[in-house]
Amino acid sequence: MKDLKDYSLKAHNTFGIDAKCSRFLEFENEQEAVEVARILRESATPYIIIGGGSNLLLTKDFDGIVVRSGIKGYSFENDCRMTCGSGEVWDDIVAISIEKGYYGMENLSLIPGDVGASAVQNIGAYGVEAKDLIETVWGIEIATGKSCIWDNAACEYGYRQSRFKQDWKNRFLICKVTYRLSKTFTPHLDYGNIRAELEKKGMHEPTAQQLRDIIIDIRNAKLPDPKVMGNAGSFFMNPIVSREKYESLAAQYEQMPHYEIDAEHVKIPAGWMIDQCGWKGKRLGRAGVHDKQALVLVNCGGATGDEIVTLCQQIQHDVQAKFGIDIHPEVNII
Repeated sequence: MKDLKDYSLKAHNTFGIDAKCSRFLEFENEQEAVEVARILRESATPYIIIGGGSNLLLTKDFDGIVVRSGIKGYSFENDCRMTCGSGEVWDDIVAISIEKGYYGMENLSLIPGDVGASAVQNIGAYGVEAKDLIETVWGIEIATGKSCIWDNAACEYGYRQSRFKQDWKNRFLICKVTYRLSKTFTPHLDYGNIRAELEKKGMHEPTAQQLRDIIIDIRNAKLPDPKVMGNAGSFFMNPIVSREKYESLAAQYEQMPHYEIDAEHVKIPAGWMIDQCGWKGKRLGRAGVHDKQALVLVNCGGATGDEIVTLCQQIQHDVQAKFGIDIHPEVNII
């Protein structure tokens, strides 16, 4: 188990913010997770639990304990279940599942972060969400040190939400996640510009690997590499509005993109609204909006977490003023 004092978190957040924590704990198996839970119980120090840091914005040093999972490993069962350690890199697991002939994760290719985050954040992209695949989540209750297992329904998944982000926040250390996949490849092609990109390559019936490659190409074309320009991917959640609100806006903006949720609700891309407000490619000091994807806020070099928060707040103000819609960060701001 890693147990480090006065530890820099620069390598643990993709914005590249050089903030420190008082103590850093990383558990590498279930027994160490139980020990970490004991330390947290017996300490009066505040703590936070992180994953790969791809959904994290640090605004200051953290005077407390930062915990993350280093549990690795994966296994397959004959009924198409794949169980993964929470510390595995998510995209590595997507690649492995396809290589082994288990399908369902293709549209979630290249999403940064760890397996544990998939269960907490309900990550999603291109019409697929982790909740569509998660069967069970296994972890340790910090208050008791006891092992717990939850089925999909118990986690109460919603759009970028779960009980782990709400009333269960910081109550459990996630150790493993089991996904229900399929031996039959059923491509999901009707979200975003997937079909258009397939057409360019003359692919009408792509294999799972070809679909993964297309998703990776699309994401690479829109999203900056965090190793080159600090960012956390999509900074804002796409708002879901009433159909009445959507129809009112659609009458003003004929080309407004949207995604049907149900008879009463419609999702409007936050990136499109931010672009309409003139923010794409603009900077506010050392923080900015990516020039290829307005949903992505970037560290242009040396930005502090507070500078990125200021940019976030200005964008929120402008979107509300123009569209009458509140947009909220997907990123966890500490």
